[in-house]
Amino acid sequence: MSKLGTLGARLHRGEVGYDFVKNRKIWYGISILITITAILGLAVRGLNMGIEFQGGAVFTTPKHMSASVAQAETYAEEASDHDAIVQKLGDGSLRIQIAGIDTGKSDQIKDALSKDLKVDPEQINADLVGPSWGEQIANKAWEGLGIFMILVVIYLAIAFEWRMALAALVALIHDITITTGIYALVGFEVTPGTVIGLLTILGYSLYDTVVVFDSLKEQTKGITKQTRWTYSDIANQSINGTLMRSINTTVVALLPVAGLLFIGGGVLGAGMLNDISLSLFVGLAAGAYSSIFIATPLVADLKEREPQMKALRKRVLAKRAQAASQGTPEDAEPADAAVDDEPEDAAPAVVGPRNQPASRNRGRGRPSGKRR
Repeated sequence: MSKLGTLGARLHRGEVGYDFVKNRKIWYGISILITITAILGLAVRGLNMGIEFQGGAVFTTPKHMSASVAQAETYAEEASDHDAIVQKLGDGSLRIQIAGIDTGKSDQIKDALSKDLKVDPEQINADLVGPSWGEQIANKAWEGLGIFMILVVIYLAIAFEWRMALAALVALIHDITITTGIYALVGFEVTPGTVIGLLTILGYSLYDTVVVFDSLKEQTKGITKQTRWTYSDIANQSINGTLMRSINTTVVALLPVAGLLFIGGGVLGAGMLNDISLSLFVGLAAGAYSSIFIATPLVADLKEREPQMKALRKRVLAKRAQAASQGTPEDAEPADAAVDDEPEDAAPAVVGPRNQPASRNRGRGRPSGKRR
């Protein structure tokens, strides 16, 4: 087995682990700082809305144009007095986008471009895009996002509990805010592809969160019937137990998206790939981060406020203090005590190394030999 696989197995068994819950204030602080930066980017720079949302015209030149992208951009800006976005397509034609112009202005720009590019005006295809179409897309996206959030909260509240539903909702808002803030800071154009990417990352973010929550739900059954582990202890083990799975799935998902963003959009110059690839790349990374560092620690914070969990923490800490004063390990207790304190449905002892002495005592009093 590889070293990474061995580490994953040891994390799952509780033999090693990092205390994510104990250091939750650090993660909260980092997330707040990133979120504030994203909000400031949105407030100061704003989003660079594409032509689909602003309205304008798209001009497509004939194939195999001799003019470069920079030359066509200069011609278009001089003819329209607006910023222009020029992309070279695979067949050698140029796609020129100019936002904020009407039909009459479009005809003038078309004639000016035909003279500058030295082509027949009839060979330049002009398509007008109204802002109402983009507005409808944006409204539908907001409606879909709202319905999605409501259904997620209802499902998680039924399948798990309301605290987990609230933590998952906070993580989703965290991911969306960071992704849109990165778009504002980078200045990439927001298109319908961007909206699709934003809606797509919600599923990825929720998947990692639900995996940890499912493990936490199973391991906390009957937690109040034992005095060895607090809720935060088991929450921390749930994160460590699913850590390698979250990392592996995130890396596998990020690799093809990174290819679209850095190779397709950066090296090959296919700018349209940036619309969806940047939102997916940032959203996937933020989703993995929020499921590990935000959602589960937040659930532990909310659960530890319950009277039952407060009483359990007092019993656990008192027992640990007693064990420390007697100079005995926390998990070294007589076999009878282990049976009395931890019935079969108690939470498993998963934080830290396994209790080997107790496991050896389970076989005492049983007849040796093979069972018939």
